[in-house]
Amino acid sequence: MPPDRAVSIAIGSIVVGIAVLALKAGAWWLTGSVALYSDALESTINVVAAFVAYGALKLSAKPADANHPYGHQKIEYIAAVFEGALIVVAAIAVFHAAYGAYLAPRAVTLDPYGIGLNILASGLNGIWCFILLRRGRALRSPALVADGKHLLSDVVSSIGVLVALLVAMATGLPWLDPLLACAVALNILWSGYSLMQTSFSGLMDEAAAPEEVERIRAMIAVHAEGAIEAHDLRTRHAGRLTFIEFHLVVPADMRVDAAHDICDRIEAALRAEVEGASITIHVEPENKAKHQGIVVL
Repeated sequence: MPPDRAVSIAIGSIVVGIAVLALKAGAWWLTGSVALYSDALESTINVVAAFVAYGALKLSAKPADANHPYGHQKIEYIAAVFEGALIVVAAIAVFHAAYGAYLAPRAVTLDPYGIGLNILASGLNGIWCFILLRRGRALRSPALVADGKHLLSDVVSSIGVLVALLVAMATGLPWLDPLLACAVALNILWSGYSLMQTSFSGLMDEAAAPEEVERIRAMIAVHAEGAIEAHDLRTRHAGRLTFIEFHLVVPADMRVDAAHDICDRIEAALRAEVEGASITIHVEPENKAKHQGIVVL
């Protein structure tokens, strides 16, 4: 899928986020529950995060230039880290609201319209969360996947809050409401931590997954006929791109154009196997062979 498709999905996230925020704010206003207030507060962060994801995707779609010869894809990881930080801020705000409600508890109103609005908001979030995760992984977009994981955390929190809130109102114990809000905050905090940890891995040029590296090695071995070996294979992800670098050892008497043909053949095979592959091959004479790495079949 092209980058503009990812941008369209990000715009959809903004629209869905605003709609869900309005529904959850209405649910809090009708019930007066601090737990539902915390749920609505997280949705506020969702809207901000959707705008951040949109901006990051627009920038990451820009082609490489003189100042950024490897492209702009890493902005998506930065956006994901920022979103994780926003989630942590939301968790702190929820803890603060829960503490205030514990010191001055108030009765929660079992308003069917308020509960219904919250259920509708959770259903809408759940559907969009599924779309974001599926499309984000297909597009290999850290920003969309981060948005989807954030919404998944929101859906889980909303369901837990709704079920436990009904229990709190049935038992008539007002302190259960702020306790539920704290549980929501803990879930939000864990979501933010996990998101930032994953995003930092991308910023630190984490290698491709072992199974993907094995596929790359196999493609090189099959399509490098005429060469002697390949070694020093390195990979890294940057948004939708997978950078692949290695040294290719050829016979000492091989002509430059013949070595170039082998490189072209390998690159074509890798691009067919690995979507978004950016490949660098360093050709070396046979006296540079290390007799390890990838054996040419």
